[in-house]
Amino acid sequence: MIKGYKKIVDETLVNYFDEILNNKEHIFAKKTIEAMKYTTCLGGKRLRAILCLEACRIFSNDYFNALPASCALEMLHSQSLIHDDLPSMDNDDLRRGKPTNHKVFGEAAAILAGDALISLGAQIIIEKTSKAVSIERILKAVKEYLIAAGIFGIVGGQTADIEASDSTFNIKDNDKMLEYIQKYKTGALFASSLTIGAILGGADSKKTEALRKFAYEFGIAFQMADDILDVISTTDEMGKKTGKDQDENKLTYVGKFGLKDAKEKLISQKKACYDILKANGIESEIFCEIINSITKKIF
Repeated sequence: MIKGYKKIVDETLVNYFDEILNNKEHIFAKKTIEAMKYTTCLGGKRLRAILCLEACRIFSNDYFNALPASCALEMLHSQSLIHDDLPSMDNDDLRRGKPTNHKVFGEAAAILAGDALISLGAQIIIEKTSKAVSIERILKAVKEYLIAAGIFGIVGGQTADIEASDSTFNIKDNDKMLEYIQKYKTGALFASSLTIGAILGGADSKKTEALRKFAYEFGIAFQMADDILDVISTTDEMGKKTGKDQDENKLTYVGKFGLKDAKEKLISQKKACYDILKANGIESEIFCEIINSITKKIF
């Protein structure tokens, strides 16, 4: 099922971008559109899109109503990667084993592509979501998307991440900042993915909030795993340069607790994810498979 979800998301994303590229009216914006497509269609696990589709399926027995939103979330995720890789941010040359966006198209086009992906995602949710979904639910979905995109989401998390990398920053005394970074830089987009899927699938507020809570806990587990992999993996395995967290004084779980304790915390965090699903009667083989997938390269 995960492969099926990924296939339809990949195909739909290509169709969306090709539709724009084939519109001759926008020929003078072609470079930016191609830059948008490049990173978004570069591959990846599509975890955010899959979580959105599966949340919708759980509550409606169908994922179709969340397909446009799932693609929008992948656009938003790609925007965060494009901007995160810029010289003024993390200054990365590789993403998913390929040259980063600004290395291919230049910094100006990369900035513009990221900006355009944010608005295009919201536009797609509004224009492409089935008319069978109420306007009220579509507006709620767009609100969740925009919150995740802004200062109360990934922008806020990235801001804290940059501040924490300052050479004068004391890593040992900043539990709250570490929690803030992981909640908003990583967790916010997972929360948006699951809540949007639940909303479009017709879930009630209690179930939607349960998935939001699960998403934030999963986001912490995901970031813990990413921090660990940055230490124990190679650049070829990760598709991006590894070892940068320590080199750049990043505030991470490994940096704060050490590799051994970070691994133990990851095991506990996985259990917390399962506990939330069980406590709220949410059953999904897809969710369980995704939770397990983040630790396969570690244990």
